[in-house]
Amino acid sequence: MTEIQERPATTPLLSLTEAAATKIKRLLAEESDVEVLRVAIQGGGCSGFQYGLGFDTGAAEGDVTFEQHGVTVVVDPFSAPYLAGAEVDYVDSIQASGFAVNNPNAVSSCGCGHSFQVADGEEDSAAGCGSGCAH
Repeated sequence: MTEIQERPATTPLLSLTEAAATKIKRLLAEESDVEVLRVAIQGGGCSGFQYGLGFDTGAAEGDVTFEQHGVTVVVDPFSAPYLAGAEVDYVDSIQASGFAVNNPNAVSSCGCGHSFQVADGEEDSAAGCGSGCAH
């Protein structure tokens, strides 16, 4: 059986705004084989790390899992420390449309908003915003 770390309901690892949860639930309803939102960080991007949001069939061993606004969220153990206290929002305006991650652990981010650095020296050797930005 897979071991899943549950976070207390009062202190989720990260939070979803109601706007993000509403959009996620709509997208999940369009998919037949996925049940959870997976939030992760990945190496790369023009500032060191980039965010990954996607759907998955469920939690894997060691994942932190919690539910917020009716959405089950899973975060892998590597990503969890970098996402602690972050907020996932959904923005839909004339200027931008899509998910945005507001992360208190990011000390700097790229102009594209999808890449960031952390203070503990764990960032990638890439610096500045160059061709690594995906718009």
